[in-house]
Amino acid sequence: MVAAPGYPGTQAVTRAVSLLKAFSDARPEWRLSDLARAARLHKATAHRLLSALEREGIVARDPSGERYRLGPEAIALGARAARATDLRAVCRAELESLAAETGETATLEVLAGGEMLILDEVLGRALIGATPSLGTRWPAHATSTGKAVLAALPDAERKAILGTRLTRCTDRTLTSPRALARDLARARRHGYAVALEELERGYVAVGAAVRDSDGRALAAVSVGGPSLRFPAARIAALGRRVTAAAARASATLGYRAGGSR
Repeated sequence: MVAAPGYPGTQAVTRAVSLLKAFSDARPEWRLSDLARAARLHKATAHRLLSALEREGIVARDPSGERYRLGPEAIALGARAARATDLRAVCRAELESLAAETGETATLEVLAGGEMLILDEVLGRALIGATPSLGTRWPAHATSTGKAVLAALPDAERKAILGTRLTRCTDRTLTSPRALARDLARARRHGYAVALEELERGYVAVGAAVRDSDGRALAAVSVGGPSLRFPAARIAALGRRVTAAAARASATLGYRAGGSR
């Protein structure tokens, strides 16, 4: 039900929404004064609303405390909204094909803050493989899907998402920003990313980004399983399969490689 113009609280909600709408790919972070000006609000009003949004995790501040950006709860809401779109339907057939062709578990994941949220998965037929994990989250920098998406983002947005400290999941997790940057550059060259026991010892995964009609990497598909089934030669072959699956899903969503975006 749409509230009447004079309904108590409507104005505060409208003003809070105007603040949130100011965040964009081109401007993921704002200083308070600039954000208030963009939303056409008094600075004190903007500060009061942002404080409430920050308490709920809808917005967050950078380590200096001077800049605001969308928080984990806002990104999680976006991820839940994505489930209501055709993203899962578009990718479901690709996951089923990947699992059937490779025998490994295939997943569809979206970026939620600095983590990858598993939206859908199809389990592989192998007796030893990944366990069901639908709805779980993993650090983006330690997963093939996360690295595939991160590799496709603008530098400023990627840095804002990752922050300054990278969590170590195993002794093979890339926690050095320089090492991660090299790995992401390799993912851009190959078209797919690889997580070699970086999330969990003995587990390897290969992922590729799924793009929307604007060319933005909004998700990634992957296959993963025990490292003993992922020798180097097979990783390259799986990379080609995953990249092809992601490309087909992207095309269905309206993405045209090489076209204007």
